[in-house]
Amino acid sequence: MHFSFWAASKLGVEKDILELANTFLSENESYPKGYMRVAIVHDWLTGMRGGEKCLEVFCELFPDADLYTLIHTNGSVTKIIEDRNIKTSFIQKIPGIEKYYRFFLPFFPLAIESFNLIEYDLILSSSHCVAKGIIPPPNAIHISYVYTPMRYVWDLYHDYFGNNRVNWFSEKIISIFAHYLRMWDAASSNRVDYFTAISRHIAKRVEKYYRRKADVIYPPVDCNKFAISERVEDFYLIVSAFAPYKRLDIAIEAFNKMGLKLKIIGDGQDEKRLRRIARQNIEFLGWQDDNTLKEYYSKCKALIFPGEEDFGIVPVEAMASGRPVIAYGKGGALETVIPLNHKSEEKPTGIFFYEQTPEALIGAVKYFEKNQEKFDKNVVRNHAMRFDRKIFKEKIRNYIIEKYEDYQRSLKKQRPDLAIDSH
Repeated sequence: MHFSFWAASKLGVEKDILELANTFLSENESYPKGYMRVAIVHDWLTGMRGGEKCLEVFCELFPDADLYTLIHTNGSVTKIIEDRNIKTSFIQKIPGIEKYYRFFLPFFPLAIESFNLIEYDLILSSSHCVAKGIIPPPNAIHISYVYTPMRYVWDLYHDYFGNNRVNWFSEKIISIFAHYLRMWDAASSNRVDYFTAISRHIAKRVEKYYRRKADVIYPPVDCNKFAISERVEDFYLIVSAFAPYKRLDIAIEAFNKMGLKLKIIGDGQDEKRLRRIARQNIEFLGWQDDNTLKEYYSKCKALIFPGEEDFGIVPVEAMASGRPVIAYGKGGALETVIPLNHKSEEKPTGIFFYEQTPEALIGAVKYFEKNQEKFDKNVVRNHAMRFDRKIFKEKIRNYIIEKYEDYQRSLKKQRPDLAIDSH
């Protein structure tokens, strides 16, 4: 598939990516010089979340790339992604799969390995489950952008399947499959030439489970979609899916005791339980459209972020709106939020609490209430701009070029006849 400068003008693709692509000479003699065949692999396409926002950038950089995914729900992602040549696995053919696809987790490795990628020169996997486990051609470069190793079987296994969340029989069956999936996940990591992680937190996890080093490029946040409001109202805000590991129960219990106003945007599997324990000062708003969300971000006193996240786009969105973040001091938040009284010279953008208990959160909120004047909304927003979409696009573009050149040098040493002379 040829990368043209006409495509660049239409889709805003960077010139040096195109020059890189157009100097690539395939080992396969049936493809003439000037062609670089690219495959992008993403776990599934069922909605626009953080991973899909990264995928959107990948599609912009490689507008002619084929996109491989386990399943695709039509219309669930943006036009930039929908317009790709999307190829799905055999799992797509299972009736009702769009609703129940997570129950087929043990079959995902087989499905991802069933893709025939022999014709491609560059494989770019976008992975939080099995996408990085594709089988690349011998002389293709495989770069994997990893949101996390497969969380269902590693660090969050007990959150999903322990603590009586499933019955005794299901737990035993799941434990068998989880053992198999861990072995496959670790073994398939050897198919990746270069790992890139969304945070240092995830890079450590990649090293722990895969014994591989990972570079870090923070994921994109479209900061320009958010703005500072001159008027701040008397409420705190949570924006989150209602999953167990998000620990919204801590925030609800804390605000029950304090009696302060808390608005919660989101929904999910724990909604009934969370609504049952919340008092009248806590309001559930469901998911909101972008304009409404933007307004709530900009007018809240502060964002409450009680869970441990791999990166955490929500705190960056809140900071892009000029609002401080009160976060659990672990995981990705440590890389995006500058706490009050931090030893560095940088001005604060939030406050941490270091125990996942209602009491610790209450202490952090009270500390914030006493020190609100120490947060400058313009400083908070400027800090968030470090994670803007434009920054991500530039860094991932340069990274692909750099690793491609490294790979070519390595290939030239091993097989001089296969290396590409781009001069």
